[in-house]
Amino acid sequence: MPDFAWMAWTSQTALFFVGIASLLLVMTLLAIARPETERVGVLRIPTTRGDRLFISLLGAAFIHLTWLGLVGSDLWWAFGLSLVYAAAVFRYV
Repeated sequence: MPDFAWMAWTSQTALFFVGIASLLLVMTLLAIARPETERVGVLRIPTTRGDRLFISLLGAAFIHLTWLGLVGSDLWWAFGLSLVYAAAVFRYV
């Protein structure tokens, strides 16, 4: 068994990695069940579900970093804002 003591494994860290793995699993199952087709949205570029997931994860990272810099460490509001942003990305991009 590898020694993972070099990283500060907390419940929040584990939840983050489980969430990312779950997102990838859901996207894989969706791609198998309903093959992806590119669609053009507000950005006027063709995007797939995977592209929109990447855009929403990148945006969520920037939202959280901005929140930490401007407001503080209470990140639940930033998480809610990130979910709204991700819904908008999947709907309109």
